[in-house]
Amino acid sequence: MPLTITTLYALPLVLVWFLLWTGVTSSRPGFHQSIGDGGRPELLLKIRRHGNFIEWVPFVLLLMILAEAQGASARWLHAAGALLLVGRVAHPFGLKIDNGNHPLRYVGNGTNLLAAGILFVALARIATGF
Repeated sequence: MPLTITTLYALPLVLVWFLLWTGVTSSRPGFHQSIGDGGRPELLLKIRRHGNFIEWVPFVLLLMILAEAQGASARWLHAAGALLLVGRVAHPFGLKIDNGNHPLRYVGNGTNLLAAGILFVALARIATGF
């Protein structure tokens, strides 16, 4: 069974992942740091931007795969996928060293929570028949 809707959102997320990964990897030589952040806040920030992506995206994409494979409505899938994508694009711009309350940080995490919630409801409806 092709998972075309999940794939539609996974493709641009791969590009976001690559940019975040490149940000960490390309910075390491300048900080003379192979592993960890070496106490450098700028490197830690890049690591956390990438890490937050890795913490959210596989989980939500897995929920999308489960939902799509079980016949969830395209509306539910597109809503979750769009929220995930918007959140993952917004979050790195809102994750700041000196501002834990940046609006884009809330957008990033909030949209991902909503995406997971939508998929939870879609999967619960499928599992229970409601």
